[in-house]
Amino acid sequence: MFALNLPQYPIKVTRRDGKVFVFDELRKKYVSLTPEEWVRQHFVHYLIRQKGYPPGLVANEISLSLNGTSKRCDTVVYDRQARPRVIIEYKAPQVAITEKVFTQISRYNIILKVDYLIVSNGMQHYCCRMDYATRSCMFISEIPDYDDL
Repeated sequence: MFALNLPQYPIKVTRRDGKVFVFDELRKKYVSLTPEEWVRQHFVHYLIRQKGYPPGLVANEISLSLNGTSKRCDTVVYDRQARPRVIIEYKAPQVAITEKVFTQISRYNIILKVDYLIVSNGMQHYCCRMDYATRSCMFISEIPDYDDL
C-alpha cells in the first residue's frame, strides 16, 4: 500500500475474488484491506512490539451502544483487570486529524471512561491523557508504554 510513520513488519496479505485482505492477528482472521485497516494493523503491531502492549489485552472493533445507536471503537486496550484504559481511532493517511476526529473518539469515551485517547492516520499520532477531576485532557508527546498506563 504505502509507507507510514510506523515500523514496518511482515504483514500477511492475500487476495480472494479480486479483493485484498490482511490478517488481523488480534481477531485471528483476514479482513478487508482498506487504507484505515493498513494503519490499524501497523499501529497495533507497533503497540505490541515496541510499546509492550500484551496482545490479549488489545481488541479491535469493539461495539458500543451510545444513545441508542451502535458504534464501534477501532481499538481498545485493557488493563490486567479487563478495564478499558485506552481508545484508539484510526483514519486513512490522507485524512487529516481534526477536531471532528477527537469529537468522535470523545463520544466513545462517554461510555468507556478511559485514561488515554489516541488518534492516528499512520503519519501523525496524537495521544491525550484524560483528567476527570478537572474535566480536561492533556496532550502528551509520546504514546505511553503499556507498563506506564
